[in-house]
Amino acid sequence: MSKKIMVIDDEPFILMMIEDKFKRAGLEVITLRESKDALDIIRREKPDLIILDWMMPEVSGIELCKLIKEDPDISSIPVFMLTAKGQEDDEKLGLRCGVDRYITKPFSPRMLLEVVLERLGD
Repeated sequence: MSKKIMVIDDEPFILMMIEDKFKRAGLEVITLRESKDALDIIRREKPDLIILDWMMPEVSGIELCKLIKEDPDISSIPVFMLTAKGQEDDEKLGLRCGVDRYITKPFSPRMLLEVVLERLGD
């Protein structure tokens, strides 16, 4: 059974790039361009890992991460923050809010796939 990855980012090109790379590696990929209904979808889909952009309209990635980590049914799902916010204080805040891995943009899709597979134990 393939692992299920959810990617939440409002940039279509990033979603397409990640989806293509991950599907070629045999992963199931769910992409969302909006974060407002993401919590319900996460609860329903139960992905093995979530990749989340910080700067999203309506509900920021950091707010969504907090909500995920506060929900006992989904709090164990690893959350990787993929963001342009590259300051040390941003990373510290992300980690305090429950982010499992902090990755700054621009990023290498190959490297992202490698760290995801490493976390999933594949």
